[in-house]
Amino acid sequence: MSINKEVDVLVIGAGPSGTIAASIIKQAGLSVQIVEKMQFPRFVIGESLLPRCMEALEEAKFLDAVKAKGFQQKDGAKFVMDGKVCDFTFAQQHTQGWGWTWQVPRADFDKTLADECEKMGIPVHYQTEVTGIEFFDGYSLTTIKTADGATETIKAKFIVDGSGYGRVIPRLFGLEKDSKQAPRKTLFCHLTDPKRHTVFEPNRITAIVYDPITWIWVIPFSNGLTSVGYVGSPEFFDQFPGTPAEQFRALLNAQPDLAARFDESEMAWEPRTLQSWSATTETFYGDGFVLTGNVTEFLDPVFSSGVTLASVSAQKAANLVIKHLAGEQVDWEAEYMQPMQQGIDVFRTYVDKWYDGTLYKIFFSEEKQPEIIGQICSVLAGYVWDESNPYVGKREKNLPVLARYLENLNKATTS
Repeated sequence: MSINKEVDVLVIGAGPSGTIAASIIKQAGLSVQIVEKMQFPRFVIGESLLPRCMEALEEAKFLDAVKAKGFQQKDGAKFVMDGKVCDFTFAQQHTQGWGWTWQVPRADFDKTLADECEKMGIPVHYQTEVTGIEFFDGYSLTTIKTADGATETIKAKFIVDGSGYGRVIPRLFGLEKDSKQAPRKTLFCHLTDPKRHTVFEPNRITAIVYDPITWIWVIPFSNGLTSVGYVGSPEFFDQFPGTPAEQFRALLNAQPDLAARFDESEMAWEPRTLQSWSATTETFYGDGFVLTGNVTEFLDPVFSSGVTLASVSAQKAANLVIKHLAGEQVDWEAEYMQPMQQGIDVFRTYVDKWYDGTLYKIFFSEEKQPEIIGQICSVLAGYVWDESNPYVGKREKNLPVLARYLENLNKATTS
């Protein structure tokens, strides 16, 4: 087999997970190459970052470039249900960390990170598809198909698979598992927002509860567009027939606040659909490779966990790859798999408690205490590894107990 390129580390995927890993590894003096199936810029959802992302972006030396883009700053998040508002401000969080982040059109954000990698001397090959991988003792051979249809082989000492929904290594080696999350669907679009200035806190990200298992995201961008998406069971959307544009407009008109805000808006493109997106993997690592980001597991968009898990997993994986290639012993199970699984499990609990209504009772109670809100806020800021937070380590017990207590307290004060 003819080898066209040799590198220390091959990174699959040029999204945030791949580029953060590549940058950190490059800074350690190792040679890195990124291969990406798509041509950037390209659209992807996951437009709301969490403060924990900032630590990974900082270590990757991406912060200055992202700041220069002028993305919309995000200081917290609002949840709205039946006229009630629950407002989380990251500055009030229990865990010490970043108190802000950004709301970003991912096409621009991801391209910014990939461009920074190229400035660092990391080759980024777009429209390049991985068609096969063979692992040997101490190295791998990856077959790729380039943009012009040519077949090439890359020899690498290690592979970081940050391929996102492409899930390259799990797909090639049969590592995929069915998710236990309920199948859900989303219909979403970017809209012009000429009436944004007329609403209270117009630049805040908002999650609106439409019905017990359906919600709407509203994410304003600094470019004047606003991302709006409906998330619910597949059956929910059946009551709104027509083309995607007709269906989306009918959904907007069914929610009075959004109908008034967006009645003069134009759609930046035809509304798009994603369905049954949750996925998981048997293992996050193996001899000669590590999986990062959505390749490990993707849960749900409700708490914007996707880019956070992608960023943190890339940060952790990159430093372990550096350690491994320096000849040091790495316990991938204890140092990578277990911490990342913990973060996923914490977010999964909050996703489940959102859809079963437990969090509604907490978020929209008039009796909630600032200390508890700060602890839950830390989770919503992405600090899901802080065991000092009782709503991280003991979340399975404490969230239902808190919900019942607040529900009973509300009944007592209104009776």
